[in-house]
Amino acid sequence: MKQNLDIHKTSNFSVLSISYEKADAETRGKFAFFDENVKEFVRRISEKQLGDAFVVSTCNRTEIYTTTLNYIFIVEEYCKLIGVHLLDFMRFATVLNREDALNHLFRVAGGLESQIIGDFEIIGQIKNAYNRFKREKKNSNPYLERAINSAIQISKRIKNETGISNGAASVSYAAVHYILNHQQNVSEKNILLLGVGEIGQNTVDNLIKHIYQPKIKIANRSSEKAEKIAEKYHIPSIPYERLNDELPQTDILIVATGAKTPIINKEHFPNNGKKTLIIDLSIPNNVDKTVLENPNITLIDVDQLSVQIQETMEQRRKEIPKAEQIIKLMMKDFFEWEKTRKMAPKIHHFKAVLKNMERNEMHNIHKKHRYVNIDDMELSEKIIQKITNRFAKYIIDHPWKAEEVSKMMHEILVEQPNKEFNEKH
Repeated sequence: MKQNLDIHKTSNFSVLSISYEKADAETRGKFAFFDENVKEFVRRISEKQLGDAFVVSTCNRTEIYTTTLNYIFIVEEYCKLIGVHLLDFMRFATVLNREDALNHLFRVAGGLESQIIGDFEIIGQIKNAYNRFKREKKNSNPYLERAINSAIQISKRIKNETGISNGAASVSYAAVHYILNHQQNVSEKNILLLGVGEIGQNTVDNLIKHIYQPKIKIANRSSEKAEKIAEKYHIPSIPYERLNDELPQTDILIVATGAKTPIINKEHFPNNGKKTLIIDLSIPNNVDKTVLENPNITLIDVDQLSVQIQETMEQRRKEIPKAEQIIKLMMKDFFEWEKTRKMAPKIHHFKAVLKNMERNEMHNIHKKHRYVNIDDMELSEKIIQKITNRFAKYIIDHPWKAEEVSKMMHEILVEQPNKEFNEKH
């Protein structure tokens, strides 16, 4: 037990998570973090020397990861930036520290904490979020760097070695799944996708894969981006300014934008008797619920979509133990790396002392015999490395003894010989 306690005290790592487990879509939207906030957030925590932190914000969760001991100061700056009260944030937040936080990151990366189990879109979002913060910070944090790389490896292994992603069930696929099960003659429906970010592109991809010759049009505030996607999938795009002209002939509207407030409201859908299905994949919601004042409108959001694929989820849940075993092994590897990293200065010092002894002995041999055999040098190097490896293994396996053993070896190899030398001279 003592060994485990020492291992887990080696680093400060915390996560504060607001997810679908405690907060509905509307609540999660209040705490959403946007790309344009990154620069200012990094500036604030850097100026106050609060340490390193980055934020992952998706439709299902907003999470702050930090290696700062006093993480509450990080959260305070976050809340000030997005305009919410600290107590409101903490009311919905789950706080995890050290190995619990690391395990949570790995579970999120492995799709185990997704609202739709096995949704691997999250690992790309984690990677991109960390890289954005790293670019603004202009340096990397070794612990976070290793943790993110381990999370990426875990995601790949779980995807390749388990069946947890079988029966595609991402948010984007869930939207298409809903359409296929609730709309007749889907190939004849006019589908308009608004927003071509990551989720929007995945939705287009799923529409084309699962619907025979779908009648899709796309629109985006950035026409250049919309045109690239349209060219990629060989589908038409419309200027965002023509949105109001296009909506009257739209049967299915899929909104995958990233606005802070709703961009679609009841004014867009006058009660003209036309039935329209609206699927809002945005967090915060980008479709105002006032559209439901029109009885011909059906509005589906992210939370509602997640219940459409329970059969797939049951099959995926059976694969969770396999995924957890992968995480357990990767956690062990991570702790081994962490222990080695913490002991590295002592190991380097020990080897340097041995190398210094070697140089002195080789100097004496050369001085006495006027030569140094190359085989002797190679042999001594092997011996030094072997002794260093044994020393390293011992203090890594017994971290609570590392300080005592390192001090003792220093006394034996450095202080005692110096004392004897001084007494002779």
